[in-house]
Amino acid sequence: MTTTFFANARLIDPVALTDGIGALLIEGDKIAAVGEGIQQPKDAKVVDCGGYCLAPGIIDIGVKVSEPGERHKESFRSAGMAAAAGGVTTIVTRPDTLPAIDTPETLEFVERRAQLDAPVHVLPMAALTKGRAGREMTEIGFLQDAGAVAFTDCDRVVTDTKVFSRALTYARSLDALVIGHVQEPGLSEGAAVTSGKFASLRGLPGVSPLAERMALDRDISLLEMTGARYHVDQITTARALPALERAKRNGLQITAGIGVHHLTLNELDVADYRTFFKLKPPLRSEDDRLAVVTALAEGLIDIISSMHTPQDEESKRLPFEEAASGAVGLETLLPAALRLYHSEVIDLPRLFRALSRNPARLLGLPAGRLNEGAPADLVVFDPDAPFQLDRTQLLSKSKNTPFDGARMQGKVLGTWVAGTRIWGQP
Repeated sequence: MTTTFFANARLIDPVALTDGIGALLIEGDKIAAVGEGIQQPKDAKVVDCGGYCLAPGIIDIGVKVSEPGERHKESFRSAGMAAAAGGVTTIVTRPDTLPAIDTPETLEFVERRAQLDAPVHVLPMAALTKGRAGREMTEIGFLQDAGAVAFTDCDRVVTDTKVFSRALTYARSLDALVIGHVQEPGLSEGAAVTSGKFASLRGLPGVSPLAERMALDRDISLLEMTGARYHVDQITTARALPALERAKRNGLQITAGIGVHHLTLNELDVADYRTFFKLKPPLRSEDDRLAVVTALAEGLIDIISSMHTPQDEESKRLPFEEAASGAVGLETLLPAALRLYHSEVIDLPRLFRALSRNPARLLGLPAGRLNEGAPADLVVFDPDAPFQLDRTQLLSKSKNTPFDGARMQGKVLGTWVAGTRIWGQP
């Protein structure tokens, strides 16, 4: 059994919400001891953290890996290496592939590819309806038995309320997690930006922020009716927050996430039609951004994710309205999230509660904590290391990041999965 001793570490504990110097011992693939005054075993491999941060590995929900169907955009190998470089030890993959992951056979193919090629843990989600078409629900029980950790149609909203309510009812009977995208589809169709003065000045089709609240209100009503477990992939507007708060206060099984791009960018970053900033939902106003940052700091929004969506050059080098939506984010998730820490709106333990502990709790995983017996999925990083991002150096096959050329802080020095180092110098 391999023994590794992390000395002189700044331990970031998202459970106890502590941040202090100590040591951590790994035996095999588990954490054996953590804290101050731990004795170093004679036969242990020593990692001197040099006072840098040691935290649970990031669990990223909503990663698109383009297998099957669009392997030229992203493969499990390239996504896995990008995740390792970004301190992400578990990726939870979306089913919006070609074809959609809506049968046990397709799901098993994904699991085999991931196990062969990815150095990080890969947990697949499956489609909620067949072909993500919103007409007939998938075999949720069979897919759950085959390894699906959640069910979602991603950005295709199930418009048939009866189909959606039946799917939620069936999911509740199996204690299956459903993940929804709260954008009213009629209002959102064809939109490229958030409506307002900026959209008008640029002559771009916009969508009202109320489209998010309208969709959330509908889904909350269905949760009251069915009692299902439900996670909103992204809450991005101030107007949706009161409804989320009421739903939680009323005891519904609802949690919410947000993509790191919506936490750190706003609608003005689109500037002169820069398509790397075209996302779904679109970037919001600065007032909305500040509101969701506050909601995250207060715990109303539970989870930060990258919403990693690789797009090739051909689909982005188009007029803004025609360009594909989405951005890669596995390698930029941590430094982008650290902008919130450097601006002093959230401390590191609470940041890692949203990056690691809360995703683990949502999915019923033992990870996301620095406790004895927890999985040895860890990241060592320097939160203050400055760098300028060069998108050509990203390990993802696709390079569509809005942070190209941006000055950022925070570098991953090492990533461990199940006690084995998968990134950084030995």
